[in-house]
Amino acid sequence: MSVAVVSSTDSALRRARVARNKTLEEAADGLNAITGGASDASLLSAWESGRRRTGKRNRAGLCQLYRERPEVLFAHQDGAATSVLESSGTAVVVNVLTRWTDLVEAMVDVAAGARERLVVTGSRSREKAYLAAIETAVAQHPDLVHYRVPYGPPRHRALADHLLRLLELRDPSARRNSVKTMHIGLVEPAEALERFFVASETAAVVPLPSFHGAQGFDDCGVLLGREAAVGLVHHGREASASARPVETVEAVRALPVRHN
Repeated sequence: MSVAVVSSTDSALRRARVARNKTLEEAADGLNAITGGASDASLLSAWESGRRRTGKRNRAGLCQLYRERPEVLFAHQDGAATSVLESSGTAVVVNVLTRWTDLVEAMVDVAAGARERLVVTGSRSREKAYLAAIETAVAQHPDLVHYRVPYGPPRHRALADHLLRLLELRDPSARRNSVKTMHIGLVEPAEALERFFVASETAAVVPLPSFHGAQGFDDCGVLLGREAAVGLVHHGREASASARPVETVEAVRALPVRHN
């Protein structure tokens, strides 16, 4: 087992790992064995540095792994934090998308431009061009790591069919250069409110919730730049790591679909 090195600015979370002589990779494997999730070394590093907050399930898993209380392990995450908007201002907002056609076009562009990471969340997707852009990115860029995170079962048959096509394009159990490149995980409705966004390593689009009711999204949104996009990629990876895997044809077909 290799020895981790302590820096002068360690969090308690990092010190707990180092005290047990674990590398980030070994700690991630231990956490995943507890939670059944898909955390990796870079995500643990972000938690340890305080760049990202650890979700409920992974907090419980890390407490079990390190045999330590949450108020100790996560004190550095729970103190006063500076948001991207607070530190960068509205410069992270590239454009406000006020028309449906502009919104879909921007979402298609984010998916088409992804080369390293592509995170897509939400259970309402049904726009053919958008779903096709995601599938094309997955098909054409084998090193692209895709995280698909529905919040609850698909709202439309088009999304369920899309998930099946993703499974045809890639086997989630396979690895490329030792990296898992397809993650499909369902966040149960009782655990979190629905998030709906698409993010790559360079840009992101966040549709705005409806101003008129609780059941949908309006035909507008915001296009965000690189700094905010990287944050949303981490957000989606954290959600994926805590989600219930839905990575077989049988599992997808077993999901209820609200509308055909």
